[in-house]
Amino acid sequence: MGKKRINLALQGGGAHGAFTWGVLDTLLADPEIEIAGISGTSAGALNGAAVKAGMATGGAEVARDNLNWLWSEVGSLGNSFMDNWLEAMSPSAPILAKAMKYSPAYAAMDFTSRMFSPYIYGPALKNPLEKLVRSFHFDDVCCDTGPKLFIGATNVRSGKIRVFEGDEITPDAIMASACLPTLFQAVEFEDPKTGKVEAFWDGGYTGNPALFPLFHDDLPEDIVIININPMHREALPYDTQGITNRINEISFNTSLLRELRAIDFVQRLIADGRVQKGSMKRVLIHMIADNDLMNDLNVATKTIPSPVILTRLKEAGQNAAQSFLENHKSQLNKDQTIDLVDMFS
Repeated sequence: MGKKRINLALQGGGAHGAFTWGVLDTLLADPEIEIAGISGTSAGALNGAAVKAGMATGGAEVARDNLNWLWSEVGSLGNSFMDNWLEAMSPSAPILAKAMKYSPAYAAMDFTSRMFSPYIYGPALKNPLEKLVRSFHFDDVCCDTGPKLFIGATNVRSGKIRVFEGDEITPDAIMASACLPTLFQAVEFEDPKTGKVEAFWDGGYTGNPALFPLFHDDLPEDIVIININPMHREALPYDTQGITNRINEISFNTSLLRELRAIDFVQRLIADGRVQKGSMKRVLIHMIADNDLMNDLNVATKTIPSPVILTRLKEAGQNAAQSFLENHKSQLNKDQTIDLVDMFS
């Protein structure tokens, strides 16, 4: 049986990107799956860079090792005292999320982000991920070997998406993709495309992630979206944290839904014979998600990278990916496995 060639679309969502870690770990372990292209934003950009570098230098196993290293480093940024308590108590996901929400560390961060601009601190305030990102082997991240990699960021002045690829993917580009404007100053650097110094914020505002770079003719038709921002929340948010979190989830999903609507429109044009065969690419959409889990979590678990929660997210991602492969692997490169019309209704 030939390999199933797929593209991956990796959403951003802070520490919840550990769910994507688990999904990727399972996909990379399957010898029948070949990852041809990756589009990532924020946490998705970090995951994508780790996979790209590993695939380019040593294949799937090295990519899995890279992901393990990446999230081990991210977890070291968390609150160790709280993690020890949480691990000993082993509470359920909702209790974990509530404990994080009311933790002193998150309360202080939330209060500061609401009351003060990150610019009042001058250059002293740095994204804690910066040292980690700058330790990536960018010769491997940018090389021609392995899957194609695309990183999305938002140009602050124009409000447009900027997709970096190839040699354009630098530490600054990845940091730009993960720059939340309420927490960190815009990432400014000379954009090789314009030759001007541009300012960038998180790519989730304009593409979470961008799908259009995966429409290249040399890439497969199948795009597997790893969704970590819940499309639907049954419970209404009543506190300021919950309201802000839901606003961000909606805004971060809006660009994705817009691209999916366009894909659905083109699919219908092709099916009805209203466009010449081969003139437009027939894209097949798939999605791996755990909406129930993400509804149990909150903005605090997204912001503070607790190793306990990261581990649970990884396990949930592995389970979701395994379920997807068991139910839908045979349909890859043949049929779409998500009902786009139902998603919009």
